[in-house]
Amino acid sequence: MAVTTTNLVQGPATLYKGNFGATEPADTAVNTAPPASSWTDLGGTQDGVKLVIDQTYVELEVDQITLRVGSRRTKQDFTIETSLAEATLENLAIVLNGGTAASGVGYKSFDPDVSSSANQPDYFAIILDGLAPEQLTRRVIGRRMLNIDSVEQAYTKDKMTLVPAKFAGHYVSEGIKPFHIVDEVT
Repeated sequence: MAVTTTNLVQGPATLYKGNFGATEPADTAVNTAPPASSWTDLGGTQDGVKLVIDQTYVELEVDQITLRVGSRRTKQDFTIETSLAEATLENLAIVLNGGTAASGVGYKSFDPDVSSSANQPDYFAIILDGLAPEQLTRRVIGRRMLNIDSVEQAYTKDKMTLVPAKFAGHYVSEGIKPFHIVDEVT
């Protein structure tokens, strides 16, 4: 089997956050950063950024055949996971899915949203810009995301304080897919 070495991918990714429904960059702009007017760079990450697409299938079986005769997908989840290396209040607000920020002379503060579980959360969009084959850009757009993981921040003598994030994608609508992937090509 021949190996196409230019198809091997290694390197970091950059994450951007936008409001739910933010105007997405055109596929033709895959090799340029999204506009800062609607997308915020989340800064450095630690230990990479991971796109996970988890699929659950139910096995179809009959008494007369010993092999699986078919499968039906019953669930699909996708997440974008990382540890944000910049332990800012802004990044903390993102992984806590909202809250109230304030600032004044010599201080910034943050209060989490502790409203009723009956309220709709503030969904947002995430862009992951990583590498594609031939050292070009692969862009993943998560259109309706929330952080679903626990948030902890460790302050230790010999390690950086990180902001862990597990952004889960959610259903958008019949006509709008929850995520979109585009590769730059030459």
